[in-house]
Amino acid sequence: MKTKERAAGAEPKPPPRLSARDRLLAAADDLFYSEGVHVVGVDRIVERAGVTKATLYNTFGSKEDLVGAYLEQHMRRRQKRIGRILEANDTPRERILGIFAEVEDLLAGSQFRGCRFINAAAEGRPGDASEVASEEYRGWLLSIFTDLAEAAGARDAKQLARQLLLLYDGAAVAGRMDEDRRGAAIATGSGVVALLEAAIP
Repeated sequence: MKTKERAAGAEPKPPPRLSARDRLLAAADDLFYSEGVHVVGVDRIVERAGVTKATLYNTFGSKEDLVGAYLEQHMRRRQKRIGRILEANDTPRERILGIFAEVEDLLAGSQFRGCRFINAAAEGRPGDASEVASEEYRGWLLSIFTDLAEAAGARDAKQLARQLLLLYDGAAVAGRMDEDRRGAAIATGSGVVALLEAAIP
């Protein structure tokens, strides 16, 4: 009986503490996204993460390397998310529409402040980690759209892919700057449908 009482009254074990690297990345993700990559200094990041500057430099080498790791982590998250969207839909057209349906959902969310890659690249200098990561991300997205456009039988798959990427980028910028986000979401949805209707026999 006493054993049961002790088991019932026992406090649950706390979740395992994140590593210093994970805490730094979480702090960077929060601060960089809400305030800007170059606005946020190392002092703010280490304070939020609860580590020392030495830990940041021992883990990443520099703030620039932390920026690269922050964007690389986000790219992996986007790849997984879009991968799930592709798996959940059967036809190339449905997959394209599914990707943009997520964009419309993001525009409806109050926490969405635009694309991390676009935001970071806009602040960066040529050759910065932010520019390199952004080019890699956009190249990957373009390849996804190109493959889907080809599979859908588009007359000019490369052109349609570029148009879709441009619309995707524009929706992300609207998430950062447009006060009428619902209107931007509706325009994005109708825009992608119009592109598909025009490009696919």
